[in-house]
Amino acid sequence: MTTTAEQLSATTLLRFATAGSVDDGKSTLVGRLLHDSKSVLTDQLEAVEHASRNRGQEAPDLALLTDGLRAEREQGITIDVAYRYFATPRRRFILADTPGHVQYTRNMVTGASTAELAVVLVDARNGVVEQTRRHAAVAALLRVPHVVLAVNKMDLVDYAEPVFAAIAEEFTAYAASLGVPEITAIPISALAGDNVVEPSAHMDWYGGPTVLEHLETVPVSHDLTGCHARFPVQYVIRPQTAEHPDYRGYAGQIAAGVFRVGEPVTVLPSGRTSTIAGIDLLGDSVDIAWAPQSVTLRLTDDIDISRGDLIAPVGDAPAVTQDVEATVCHVADEPLTVGRRVLIKHTTRTVKAIVKDIPSRLTLDDLSQHPAPGKLVANDIGRVLVRTAEPLALDAYADSRRTGSFLLIDPADGTTLSAGMAGASFAAAEEAPAADDDAEWDF
Repeated sequence: MTTTAEQLSATTLLRFATAGSVDDGKSTLVGRLLHDSKSVLTDQLEAVEHASRNRGQEAPDLALLTDGLRAEREQGITIDVAYRYFATPRRRFILADTPGHVQYTRNMVTGASTAELAVVLVDARNGVVEQTRRHAAVAALLRVPHVVLAVNKMDLVDYAEPVFAAIAEEFTAYAASLGVPEITAIPISALAGDNVVEPSAHMDWYGGPTVLEHLETVPVSHDLTGCHARFPVQYVIRPQTAEHPDYRGYAGQIAAGVFRVGEPVTVLPSGRTSTIAGIDLLGDSVDIAWAPQSVTLRLTDDIDISRGDLIAPVGDAPAVTQDVEATVCHVADEPLTVGRRVLIKHTTRTVKAIVKDIPSRLTLDDLSQHPAPGKLVANDIGRVLVRTAEPLALDAYADSRRTGSFLLIDPADGTTLSAGMAGASFAAAEEAPAADDDAEWDF
């Protein structure tokens, strides 16, 4: 008989993030999703019911399931990123519930940076607002492959199809212009539960999936084997024991792609070449390994390799550079200024660097560029040019979210200053599939 643990281990994992303007109902949607999918423990639900009664509410306020900080509950807003883990028989989920305020844009960047899907909420009464466009732009910047537009509070507009259709058309056109590859629009009422887990009886004109059904069935590819093979070295294993007198292995997690015994490889940034002599996985020798397995590679030549080096196939190695052009989201309260000395952390490598230029700051409201701002303050997104003291083997973020991303760090106290994405800001709109006027809402 199959156990629950075996069932869950066989299901796929989806990481997704929610975003939306203030009072659009994100926390209520997440609470409804957890409640109706039977993912809430009895004592949690009792605590929410008790807190709701104390506030004079007859029905439990499901938003309290996610707004855990006292300040969040007092103000009725989400401040920090709240991570929730839940599962259905079809899929496991890691949910990042991100804030809606403009001043917490950096929190959304944190929550969505590893997401494969973003749920952007819109109040049906207000339609697409500036913050909606900001969230779509952040999802596009982070190359989130799937975006769901959840048009919430449909009960307050009498479940009118024209209201939903107009909002869906406006958002779809905007997101597609940013290069978002897939947009799915769903009309919901998080408070009433319409189209969240169960289909709505009030919107028979909608024939698409519920939010949970879409989350369970959206194609998610964790198969990184088709990507450029990349292996950041985390640790050099050199036991020098009687049993293993000459063993030298390079341990780490494969960031992308496949590595095979006998394959010629390049070690970056030195550019030295060798051949994979062996691959050790969980104490056994294997002929092939792929992302995201943690392995130890053994090479035929004893060459100088240390933590932070990158091993890649000969002929398919990333460019090595000391001039990094990237888009960054500034997350620290202290501004990032031209001339600032920083540390740049890329995979397992950390090197000294200096901010040479900040060519522009992005205005997410209308995607205009403010030239030569001189500095970036908290929540700003802008282009930077960073000169590193040592070469880095960087991929473009569009090619690899793992090896195309980096952090800028304050060398004095280790504080994270900015999260960076190497290469162009947005995907070209023409890379996104053209929307079919009859199918753009996945009816």
